[in-house]
Amino acid sequence: MSPIIAGIAGIVVLFILMFLNVNIGLALALVGFLGVVYLGGLNSGLSIMGISPITAATSYNMSVIPLFVLMGTFVVQSQLGSELYNATYRWVGHLPGGLAMATAGACAFFASVSGSSAATAAAVGTVSLPEMKRYRYDAALATGCVASSGTLGILIPPSMTFVIYGMLTSESIGKLLIAGVIPGILLAIMFMLLIYIFARLNPVLGPRGPKASIRERITALKDVWGIVALFVLVIGGIYFGIFTPTEAAGIGAFGAFLFTLGRKRLTLKKFWFAIIDAVQTTSMIMIIVIGATVFGYFLAMSKLPLEMADFVARSNLPPYIVLTGVVIVFVILGCFIEALAMLILVIPIVFPLITNSGFDPIWFGVIAVIVTQIALITPPVGVNVFVIKGIANDVPMYTIFRGVTPYVVALVIFIVILTVFPQIALFLPNIMK
Repeated sequence: MSPIIAGIAGIVVLFILMFLNVNIGLALALVGFLGVVYLGGLNSGLSIMGISPITAATSYNMSVIPLFVLMGTFVVQSQLGSELYNATYRWVGHLPGGLAMATAGACAFFASVSGSSAATAAAVGTVSLPEMKRYRYDAALATGCVASSGTLGILIPPSMTFVIYGMLTSESIGKLLIAGVIPGILLAIMFMLLIYIFARLNPVLGPRGPKASIRERITALKDVWGIVALFVLVIGGIYFGIFTPTEAAGIGAFGAFLFTLGRKRLTLKKFWFAIIDAVQTTSMIMIIVIGATVFGYFLAMSKLPLEMADFVARSNLPPYIVLTGVVIVFVILGCFIEALAMLILVIPIVFPLITNSGFDPIWFGVIAVIVTQIALITPPVGVNVFVIKGIANDVPMYTIFRGVTPYVVALVIFIVILTVFPQIALFLPNIMK
């Protein structure tokens, strides 16, 4: 086989292994190793297997991951979800669909210090779903808004998805994190408006809650000031060039520890659980990244990404046709492959197509994360849907998937908006220090 055919065959074998439920990190490493051996010989394969794991695992940029993960696990242990939901509910609960709108707002706040979509959906959903059930909210609206709003956890920084995208593409992780701020805020507002419109048109879907007084609204904010301060410290430090992303992650993890300790929620058992959870999550990500590094060497040797980029260039396809094709591939694969695995698999292949078509790589990072959000809520492997199903056992799966459908449409519309107005994502990164 020619190198290009070998590259295609390697991707096919990788898909087969994933559908057979082989661990994605191990599948990437195995196919990458065998591919390098086929193209460069056994010595090349052994050399890459000896160098890649230690190089990837000891990368300075890689240290961002365990620290941001630890930050998120401490925040989860602080049981902040109820306070965030209560604060946002006091401000918007009296509106049509107010409880669901409060859920979307609480998810946005929680996402700003969590970085995990599943943790965001679980923390807020545990509090908000019983309340919406008590007020007789439509089950599809209630579960759909929690599952979809939870995806904000990978768009609003800190975001592991941005960190991994930056490592795969050698783009600035700091700029990528900052690029997610405005889109994340706008998308949270878009979700809230969507809920408001549905509840306004059909009040039975989301009845109004009681109206809180100005005093109650202001009092509720005292429970969330610490988390807002932590977000401003971490992201503000990156934006103004005070911290590197790794330093910001360390400060964020320590700040989250102090925050949880100050709330008297951090017992020795919870501290140990947070550490174990962070180690397990980091290990899972590390294995995938190491496997992706080995697989990346194989793709580079096959020259498949470069040949694809050259083919597109020779075809004179309009850039937006290329972008549309890439997004469609992401969406289709996201229906069958776990979101992070999909990103790691596809980005090394399509990134040359995107850059050769003239698109900004930081901007495309935001697009890639939003498409990953879609993968988190689309059947049959929408992780967030399964998280919500675990909380709302009495709600059928098809009802939850029906509930997330409007949000999938909203995410697609938001991709179009970002394509037409790329400065939404690029404004802050372009002026950061």
